[in-house]
Amino acid sequence: MTLLIQNAYTANDLEQTIDILVVDGIIDQIGNRIVPSETDTVIDASGQVVAPGFIDVHVHLREPGGEHKETIETGTKAAAKGGYTTICAMPNTNPVPSDVASLKVVQDKIKTDAIVKVYPYASITNGLKGEALVNFDALTEAGAFQFSDDGVGVQTAGDMYEAMKQAAKNNKAIVAHCEDNSLIHGGCVHDGDVAARLGVNGIPSICEATQIARDVLLAEKANCHYHVCHVSTKESVRVIRDAKRAGIHVTAEVSPHHLILSEDDMTSRDTNFKMNPPLRAKADREALLQGLLDGTLDFIATDHAPHHEDEKNQPIETAPFGIVGLETAFPVLYTHFVKPGVMTLADLIDYLTVKPSEVFGMAQGKLEINKPADLVLLNLEAETMIDKTTFISKGKNTPFNHQKVTGEVAMTIVDGELVYKGETK
Repeated sequence: MTLLIQNAYTANDLEQTIDILVVDGIIDQIGNRIVPSETDTVIDASGQVVAPGFIDVHVHLREPGGEHKETIETGTKAAAKGGYTTICAMPNTNPVPSDVASLKVVQDKIKTDAIVKVYPYASITNGLKGEALVNFDALTEAGAFQFSDDGVGVQTAGDMYEAMKQAAKNNKAIVAHCEDNSLIHGGCVHDGDVAARLGVNGIPSICEATQIARDVLLAEKANCHYHVCHVSTKESVRVIRDAKRAGIHVTAEVSPHHLILSEDDMTSRDTNFKMNPPLRAKADREALLQGLLDGTLDFIATDHAPHHEDEKNQPIETAPFGIVGLETAFPVLYTHFVKPGVMTLADLIDYLTVKPSEVFGMAQGKLEINKPADLVLLNLEAETMIDKTTFISKGKNTPFNHQKVTGEVAMTIVDGELVYKGETK
C-alpha cells in the first residue's frame, strides 16, 4: 500500500511545502514534488502542518477492570483524535499486570481493540501494594514497556533500590509516581491558598520532592534509568536539575495542566480540577515551564486519567484524582505557549514526539525516511471551543471545558493507515 501526502508544511518551515510518500507503513520519500502513481492514495494537506504522530508515555486506559471509565478501544480512539499515534498504558488496572499472565490479558486486548500503538507498563510491586517486587526478568521477556507503580509511590528505599537494580539488569526504566505517604495527611488539593480557601487538607510540595531526591541517589548507585512522572513543584525541578548536572540518568515529564493552570484557577470545589499531583502555586508553574524550556524536564505527557461522571460528582474530599488529556493537549498547549511566542511550534512538536521517543528508544517519533509512518496533520488556523460532550473518551473530566483554543488535529495516521479524520480539511 502506498500513501502520498502532498503540499504540507512542517513545524520547522511554514513557508515551503513538502510531499511525503509512504510505502507499506514506512516513510519512503520526502521531497518538494513527488509525482503520484496510479496506486497511490493521495491526501492534499494544503494549509496544514505534518508532524510525527504524538507520543504519550503516561496514559490510563482502565481496562481491564475499569471499563466504565475507559476502554482500550475508547482510549485509543481518543488518542487518535488528539494526534497521538503511540501511548503507554499505566498498570493500575484490575488485575494489575504484575505477572506474565495478567500482562498478556492487556496485550491481547490491545491487539484486538487498539487503533494506535499501545505499550503496556508492568508494575514494580505485586498488585501495586508496595511490598513484594515483580519478576522483572519474566515481565521484560513478555514485552513489558517499562516498570511503574504509577498512582502510588514506592515507600521504602530498600524496595526501590532493589527494583532499580532489577530494572537496570533488564535495560528498563523505573517510571515513578513520587509521593511520600507520610507527608500527605489525607490531602486532596495543594497545601497552599486553595486548601485554606476550600477548608480541606492539602498535599505539600515536599512529599514529591523528597522522594525524587531519595530516588536519584538510588538510581545513581543502581546505574538505572529513572524517569519521574508528572513533575509539579519547583523543588522537584531543582532536584532533577542538580541530578542531571551530576550525570545521573534521570529524565522527567510534565503535564499540560501543570504547565497551564495553578491553584488560583481552582475557585470552587469543582473536582474537574482535582488531580494528583495537584495544581500547585504560580511559582511552581513558572518553574515547570522554565524547567521544560531549559531541558531539565524532557517532554510533555498528559497523565490521561478518565473517571465516570458519577465518581467525579462526589465531594472533593472523596472524588477520585485525575483528568483526561488526550483530546485537549495539543490545542491548549498551542494556544497557551506557541501563539504567544513562549515556545516555537517546532519546540512543542519535539516535546510531544522526538524527545519521548529518544528517552525511551522508540523507532517512531521523527519525520525521516525509513521511519514508521506515524503522522499527524494539524490545522493551525482552526478556532474552536473545548466541549467535553464531544469527547470520544468515556471520561469527560476536564478543567478546560468551554475554553476557546486555536489549532486542531485534522488527520492521524498510524503505519500509513488513516485512523482519524476531523471535520476540517
